[in-house]
Amino acid sequence: MDANGSELNRNGTHQAEHVPLAERFRPETWAAFQHEGIRERAILERLREGRGSVPSLILWGPPGVGKTSLARLVGSTFPVTFVELSAVLSGVKEVRAVVDAAQHQHQQRQTVLFLDEIHRFNKAQQDAFLPHIERGTIALIGATTENPSFYLTSALLSRVRVIQLNPLPKPALSTILDRALRDASISCTDEIREIVLEAAEGDARSLLSMVEELSGVEVPLERDALLERFSRYRMIRHDRAGDSHYDIASAFIKSLRGSHPDAALYWGFRMLEAGDDPAFVIRRMIIFASEDIGNADPRALQLAVATAEAYDRIGFPEARIPIAQCITYLATAPKSNRSYLAMHGAIKAIRNFPRASVPLHLRNAPTKIMQEAGYGEGYLYPHDLNGAVDATSNFLPEEISALTLYEPSDRGYELRIQERMNQLKALRNH
Repeated sequence: MDANGSELNRNGTHQAEHVPLAERFRPETWAAFQHEGIRERAILERLREGRGSVPSLILWGPPGVGKTSLARLVGSTFPVTFVELSAVLSGVKEVRAVVDAAQHQHQQRQTVLFLDEIHRFNKAQQDAFLPHIERGTIALIGATTENPSFYLTSALLSRVRVIQLNPLPKPALSTILDRALRDASISCTDEIREIVLEAAEGDARSLLSMVEELSGVEVPLERDALLERFSRYRMIRHDRAGDSHYDIASAFIKSLRGSHPDAALYWGFRMLEAGDDPAFVIRRMIIFASEDIGNADPRALQLAVATAEAYDRIGFPEARIPIAQCITYLATAPKSNRSYLAMHGAIKAIRNFPRASVPLHLRNAPTKIMQEAGYGEGYLYPHDLNGAVDATSNFLPEEISALTLYEPSDRGYELRIQERMNQLKALRNH
């Protein structure tokens, strides 16, 4: 603070009081930086000590976990020219200006370009960095909330190191909260602290924004009023086309497969509550009913298809009810992927023997020429046989006559199917 009570930033210049608390509270030193959400400790230690030159990095993580703060600390630790741009506001023109300036001082001083929201650059814009990174004209530090594997080009990823920043753990958030409360001269109960920490969900920026709101509250709020006030900070983070979408969809399917109805309901309805297309969730359940349950409970597929029909007839939000019924049924049904495995076995056999001949007795013989060639000769009509079973004929090509593809499990209805197949096998061996 200066004599007038205004806060000074790291350069000693005045920082306006209207600057958001989250910006004013960015860590000025490594000691203040909450690094608990970073696993790559070796590279972090190198950056902290300022050893060597700055490597090109991609900082990946959700909002409010320290991506910008980390980049700025790197810029202040190393003897470099640090330039900060946002892909939301900047384009190739601004990047080219940074590169041109960097080329003039390349021999004297390294230039570090920090590009926030780098995933917003298209493929051509990202590829424009490649020659400058290779020659060492600039070191690129990109920040993104999206999975680099999907949003950044493979050529760029091969030239950078990805550092993942995870949501801040509760102890780290608690440290930030205590400091912010002291700075704002706010005293609050343990219950309010817990509400703020839970609502922040690992996001330091949201936490500091909530502290700012608390500083404007004259009368202490009741718990319900406080929860309502902070509800917008707890909005579901879910991108229907991005990484979060597929992570949650994966958790949904794995919970169904793991026979955990509570988890399956949570992940399934988390997608729906976030605005995902109910048809997507239902399609996944139809696939799951056949792939992971199959003949262990044939009713599972029937119910999944009926759920799709119910959604078409009654729409949303009423369709949530049959969707919940289907989720709980699929999660608790006996599981078998034997039909799914048999399908892949059949495909493999087809690829290995793509031209295997159909046995003559299985061929159709609509003409006299075909009949004279032996088509259909020796075919036994099962309904004319004892038990309607042909236990003597071979129904596969000669090359794979001994092939076994479907082996039922001992779960659910497949146990009865296995018993029936054992009876058929005994008849054939008789």
